[in-house]
Amino acid sequence: QVQLVESGGGLVQAGNSLRLSCAASGRTFSSYAMGWFRQAPGKEREFVAALNWSGAGTYYADSVKGRFTISRDNAKNTVYLQMNSLKPEDTAVYYCAARGGGVSGRKREYDYWGQGTQVTVSS
Repeated sequence: QVQLVESGGGLVQAGNSLRLSCAASGRTFSSYAMGWFRQAPGKEREFVAALNWSGAGTYYADSVKGRFTISRDNAKNTVYLQMNSLKPEDTAVYYCAARGGGVSGRKREYDYWGQGTQVTVSS
């Protein structure tokens, strides 16, 4: 069982940066692949970024490639999402998720989810 708690969301102007954190409970955190997803009002939850258990393998949605960076610190049981050059279309609730397998962009393949953190980007 893994419990996930996101933090770091907020209101920022376009062009600025935010770093989201996701703290995980459980001693087996380092064995899970982790992902970030987001959901804007009236839209489906969509994939943002993912990385494997070591952090060496990463995968990004085209919409965030080059602007967002996913990373993890297994000693701290934490995964991060550094978001640079934010755009109004990045506004959404951001969720972290864990799965007991390799990197995936499919939300149905994730076993555990956090409660989400709101990111709002003003123009």
